[in-house]
Amino acid sequence: MPILVGMKGRAELDVTQEYTAQAAGSGTLPVFATPWMCALMEKAAWTAIAPALANGDSSVGTSLNITHISATPVGLKVWAESEVTLVDGRRVEFRVSAYDEKGLIGEGAHTRMVVSDKRFLNKAEQKLEG
Repeated sequence: MPILVGMKGRAELDVTQEYTAQAAGSGTLPVFATPWMCALMEKAAWTAIAPALANGDSSVGTSLNITHISATPVGLKVWAESEVTLVDGRRVEFRVSAYDEKGLIGEGAHTRMVVSDKRFLNKAEQKLEG
């Protein structure tokens, strides 16, 4: 199954103290942290295309350009949605958005590259050598 424009993904979580800016170290307030929103957007993206990847391949995030436009307090559910907007060889671009139970909290664009797991990990581990 190829990766196709229009493929969609979704990821969600309940905002607890562990997902706050205080806990992430990205701020001092007890609200849903931007780094966690980014991670949720990436999860929505990689899960959208994972079924289309060959055995031994994965996708890795290479770019994320988002805005976090509304704060979410502890106790609400948040979710991210993604949609493939471009497939160019191994490069896949997405439109991403995030919501809480009251509406849109963030949006933007995300790019992922399809990689060979073995080759990618070998290249990363070379940094440990000499």
